[in-house]
Amino acid sequence: MTMSVLLGIDTGGTYTDAVLFTEVDGLLAKAKALTTRHDLAIGISASVDEVLRSSGVAASAIGLVSLSTTLATNALVEGQGGRTCLVMIGFEPADLKRDGLFEALGTDPVVFLPGGHDTHGNENLLDMRPLEDALTQLGQTVSSFAIAGYFAVRNPAHEIRVRDRIRAVTDLPVTCSHELSSKLGGPRRALTTLLNARLVAMIDRLIGSCETFTKQRGISAPMMVVRGDGALISAAEARLRPIETILSGPAASLVGARYLTGLDDAVVSDIGGTTTDVAILDGGKPRLDADGAVVGGHRTMVEAVAMRTYGLGGDSEVRIDERGLTAKIELGPRRLVPLSLAAALHGDIVLDALERQLRNVHPGRHDGRFVVRTGVPEGLAAGLQPQDANLFARVGDKPVPLDQLLTSTAQGAVLDRLVARGLVHLCGITPSDAMHFLGRQEQWERKAAELGLRLALRTKDGTGRPIAESTEELAGRVVARLHRRSAEIVLGTCLAEDDLAEVDPARSILIDRALSGKDGIVRFGLALDRPLVGLGASARVYYPEIAEILSSAVSIPVDSDVANAIGAVVGQVQMSAEVLVTSPQEGLFILSGCGDSLRLTEQEEAFAEARRRADTVVRERVAANGASATLVVMEESVEAPEIEGRRRLIEARIVARAVGRPPVAVD
Repeated sequence: MTMSVLLGIDTGGTYTDAVLFTEVDGLLAKAKALTTRHDLAIGISASVDEVLRSSGVAASAIGLVSLSTTLATNALVEGQGGRTCLVMIGFEPADLKRDGLFEALGTDPVVFLPGGHDTHGNENLLDMRPLEDALTQLGQTVSSFAIAGYFAVRNPAHEIRVRDRIRAVTDLPVTCSHELSSKLGGPRRALTTLLNARLVAMIDRLIGSCETFTKQRGISAPMMVVRGDGALISAAEARLRPIETILSGPAASLVGARYLTGLDDAVVSDIGGTTTDVAILDGGKPRLDADGAVVGGHRTMVEAVAMRTYGLGGDSEVRIDERGLTAKIELGPRRLVPLSLAAALHGDIVLDALERQLRNVHPGRHDGRFVVRTGVPEGLAAGLQPQDANLFARVGDKPVPLDQLLTSTAQGAVLDRLVARGLVHLCGITPSDAMHFLGRQEQWERKAAELGLRLALRTKDGTGRPIAESTEELAGRVVARLHRRSAEIVLGTCLAEDDLAEVDPARSILIDRALSGKDGIVRFGLALDRPLVGLGASARVYYPEIAEILSSAVSIPVDSDVANAIGAVVGQVQMSAEVLVTSPQEGLFILSGCGDSLRLTEQEEAFAEARRRADTVVRERVAANGASATLVVMEESVEAPEIEGRRRLIEARIVARAVGRPPVAVD
């Protein structure tokens, strides 16, 4: 047990949290600062400087820095990320229609190359001419490349050749599918690789900002990052495989929830500015999703906690549907900068525009909306269409009212594309504004929230009546909608874990009767079998009402607002390595995975080599993350049916799993 001080940092969509922690004394200090997306180091330095100041701990005493983040998760939920070229080797265009790959690709370019391998690793001829013809132009219009080869998990040679050529010509980040997963399923592996490539720049900026800050403060400790299953990996590994950090923040929150509450069985719900993440604790451990994490509607091949992530948070966009006889309020999935926060950051620019719009006789369709640059590097704007570039040039680092920016309906679609690329933020009414107006939150500018709600109140429903009788009523309806939608999200996650995923709480009449408490001859009710643990900066203002709707006990730990940062420093390094043995014909055994393919003639020799290779590689992977393996467990599954009285090997899968403590610097 180390006496070194551990520094945990969690960078979320709205806040960056920092904690100082020791394994003997627990939490020493905590602090929050706004996440500054244009320069992440500002938010990181503000929170870390505060915990150092309040605790009196010297920077040189820190032995480990551990980072969790929801930035990758938020980017996928909101459909953001850099422009990426997908290179498909040995696939056909029809393969894009599988596993949601076409939808995920969007307008990003794709190049098909003849080549790839068969199930035993035998190659088809690789033709790189289609890539060579387009490579120079692509290098100027994309920010990264993703490569997926047919059966690359059996033989990665073609992916490696294409990767090396792209790097030689463009010097841009390149991700290969065999580096991310050893599972079969080419299109889904391609999808995972595409998403990874889009996230490279974002995670690189985050880790770089953290490294720059720690170096400036004289902190020389190793840096780790929380993976999606709650384990820790080195910062260098996270830079290569940022896709593994999806659900990093939620995974850290589960680890933190277990530490803070001591509960073995619980439903853990973490509400942030952009998303709500819900997962189940069973026997003190989070359930893992064997089929791969689902984020933003994409089923990836990333092993992560069985967490459901929804585009619902305190900063979710408030959308008013006035087309019916009664106006409906919907939230998310897009995050907006709350008007109260925009005014706190930019002052009169926001307040003056809102008051001007209120003075207009007739309400405008863009009232209460602003746009501002996110501040990401200019290089991420590469490949913009002329009309997109023109509109982007008119947006600065101060909020611009949409009614002064957009001059035609078509420009609305252009603005949406800039938001999707992560180049600009929209500002508008959110539940956080409603809570500020009602006096339940106080950190930002209440007057802007009031002005925004008054503008929204001018909206009429289908009968021509105002959508609410007062600003107070409208704010209350927004908060009530968040409570109800959150309860449905928690319930939906629990039903899915009970194998009732086909039941949608938002559409079920019976569940509506139970949650609403409507009277009738038949009374409906429901409850959870375990406590609801509420996490997040705003947990205390939301979860008591949510738990009441669900007839559940609620637990909101004292330090629930920094559960992610605590979870980041109490985890371990965990790695796995998988080797496959197949027998395409009698007397031939082929090893795939953890190195070059190998052909042997004896089954026992093949199994022994597979075990040796898996053990060696898993220890190397733990060591690459700065730890030493304290425990290695070998798992084997063999498919060998009996045919005509003789057992015939079809496939054997050997998996080595290792656990180790992260490295800690000693002063």
